Amino acid sequence: MACVLPVPDISGPLVLKLSSSPRNWTLFGVPCRPCHCRTKHSSLSLPLTKAVYTQGLLVSGPAKPREKTEPDPDPISALNERIRRDRRDYSERDASRTAMNSEEAEKYIRLVKEQQQRGLQKLKGGGGGWGGGGGGGGFSYKVDPYTLRSGDYVVHKKVGIGRFVGIKFDVPKGSTEPVEYVFIEYADGMAKLPVKQASRLLYRYNLPNESKRPRALNKLNDTSIWERRKSKGKVAIQKMVVDLMELYLHRLKQRRPPYPKSPAMGEFTAQFPYEPTPDQKQAFVDVEKDLIERETPMDRLICGDVGFGKTEVAIRAIFCVVSAGKQAMVLAPTIVLAKQHFDVISERFSIYPDIKVGLLSRFQTKAEKEEHLSMIENGQLDIIVGTHSLLGSRVVYNNLGLLVVDEEQRFGVKQKEKIASFKTSVDVLTLSATPIPRTLYLALTGFRDASLISTPPPERVPIKTHLSAYSKEKAISAIKYELDRGGQVFYVLPRIKGLEEVMEFLEQSFPNVEIAIAHGQQYSKQLEETMERFSQGEIKILLCTNIVESGLDIQNANTIIIQDVQQFGLAQLYQLRGRVGRTDKEAHAHLFYSDKSVLSDQALERLAALEECRELGQGFQLAERDMGIRGFGTIFGEQQTGDVGNVGIDLFFEMLFESLSKVEEHRVVSVPYQSVQIDININPHLSSEYINYLENPMEIINEVEKAAEKDIWSLMQFTENLRRQYGKEPYSMEILLKKLYVRRMAADLGISRIYASGKMVRMKTNMSKNVFKLILDSMVSDVQRNSLDFEGDQIKAELLLELPREQLLNWIFQCLAELHSSLPALIKF
Repeated sequence: MACVLPVPDISGPLVLKLSSSPRNWTLFGVPCRPCHCRTKHSSLSLPLTKAVYTQGLLVSGPAKPREKTEPDPDPISALNERIRRDRRDYSERDASRTAMNSEEAEKYIRLVKEQQQRGLQKLKGGGGGWGGGGGGGGFSYKVDPYTLRSGDYVVHKKVGIGRFVGIKFDVPKGSTEPVEYVFIEYADGMAKLPVKQASRLLYRYNLPNESKRPRALNKLNDTSIWERRKSKGKVAIQKMVVDLMELYLHRLKQRRPPYPKSPAMGEFTAQFPYEPTPDQKQAFVDVEKDLIERETPMDRLICGDVGFGKTEVAIRAIFCVVSAGKQAMVLAPTIVLAKQHFDVISERFSIYPDIKVGLLSRFQTKAEKEEHLSMIENGQLDIIVGTHSLLGSRVVYNNLGLLVVDEEQRFGVKQKEKIASFKTSVDVLTLSATPIPRTLYLALTGFRDASLISTPPPERVPIKTHLSAYSKEKAISAIKYELDRGGQVFYVLPRIKGLEEVMEFLEQSFPNVEIAIAHGQQYSKQLEETMERFSQGEIKILLCTNIVESGLDIQNANTIIIQDVQQFGLAQLYQLRGRVGRTDKEAHAHLFYSDKSVLSDQALERLAALEECRELGQGFQLAERDMGIRGFGTIFGEQQTGDVGNVGIDLFFEMLFESLSKVEEHRVVSVPYQSVQIDININPHLSSEYINYLENPMEIINEVEKAAEKDIWSLMQFTENLRRQYGKEPYSMEILLKKLYVRRMAADLGISRIYASGKMVRMKTNMSKNVFKLILDSMVSDVQRNSLDFEGDQIKAELLLELPREQLLNWIFQCLAELHSSLPALIKF
């Protein structure tokens, strides 16, 4: 261990002119004079044989493989490729966007800000007990130094990543009283800081994957690398915040007529056999307001423990929508849960003969499925319950109004994308006991509406959780206890392999007890029959996989045994444990691991979290813990995991919430293209040869001007089509195009005037200093970054020497291209 002593204490319009100097051209390999060249070509949208303009000659032929001696792509090509790459990243989102003017944007950003403040208020503990990452009513992702173990990696906000050594007493200079210090090892020495200070500046270092080991420790005496890593993290966060903001703005932009308040709702709610809890009542009110008082589609998360009444919230929403003549879809992750939802919904709507409920699942024959598909399309089914098959292309809805998604985390990526696509046109209600990290994150930050049901029904008692190493004796004892009091038992394994072996052991231990196996690969009828017999009490021990994870409600089953618990996720374990304790009878969950010594750090953390969350109604807190343990890999995709790894999840989260609280500072307001002034006296002269060579040259020039006025994407497409048809343009045309690109990029960036005086280039802009700093931080080129400054309402750059006009235009083009590359990370309204 390296040690350095003493230990430091760290606390304008286009003008076209014909050139008088004609040039010789080679067209399709045949020399010809411009005055005789009248060959007609197809329109710009159809690519022809590649032609390359070189030294005043136009040479046609197939594109040659690029040789090492060939120069890099010209600046316009490089910019076009970057625009194309950005377009790929945002194309799907942009395709569904509608234009929004500045006034509308102001209104919607204000609404987003209000919504976000409500979300952040909940995080800080003031909104109904949501809790925060740090607990205790406040919101913090900082770590308590006393919870650290020697060898844990930590992040100091100002210095970077180090390794925690321990907490020891030391006497500070000028004092005789010993003080507790946290000792942290860095790459070039040991640091110490008082415990109080450490609790304000230290974070755990977690990564979005299994590994918790950083690439390297930072240095105490050189924090430049750490600052760069933090800057990268900030840029990644900025892009996430803007992406979420634009998605949310888009959702606010959607419209649907509010649903009428059904007079029959009072009669329908009176059928509910239980007294709703206060949280449940609030959830009823929230959903009713979303449907009846708002014109934007609902996207609400109902977060509540198993058996806390989420389904009743959904059923009332279904009644409201179906009463208005629309269809409702209920999506469940498993056949077992779908069947249960179908039974519950059918029973609740049984006194309404006009409302038809249908189930679509693999339990049905082909003929039954075809009949149901036809009924859905013709509007003969009002409520459709099923698994992910409901999202298939063959299911055509007649007039879908509501989508209810139960346990979203159980669906795959493609299904989640399909669910997301519904949100622009129908109301969506998501039910979850342990929401997936992304869903939870959106709810916490106010970008998604959420209602929390944390009050248990009066008769419910906490589930006793027993965590220990597996032994046959313990399993037999737990089962015997439950059977002796007349109950039933779930026995869960992580995989199908091993079920038969456990079955033999159980049959030997309980020869006179009815035992059955259930897993997802069984024939539909067999599985349905097994689950039915278990729910009727005929089967006493159900040996199964996690197929019973979601929604199954067997009131007489009050003991669950989970073997090889380390192979389950935290949310899965919480859900499985929720299969028992559905009545006033005390329930037991026995979690068995094989050998604690071989468990990974993540598995140990999951088990510790589960032990802590033993009380009722803690699924939400558990999901937060899961988010901390699993990290951001499941939230924002693999693309950002490197950025998270730079600073660790906890600091990344804190930076994220800081950024969210200043979201309005991420906005760039474009200016009209026609209002942009480029005060550089440069008017390119196109040669007569090139003009003669073009088909309808004035029309082409007018079209390129229109493309530039429309947007950067249209200008890029026009330029690429022009080159495909006529080859690389001569230098004078390149200058003309660059001038158009400069003007277009300036308009996008909110720059209304560009002018030069001597070595000084000035750009008048409406952007704020904060936005300028954000753009500067995300710029790739150090040369451009270091030359730019912001003063008043101007971006300034002092060049080393006064440049000729054409070189000056090239410099401005490169500078704006760098600034423009930051736009995907900014809100552009």
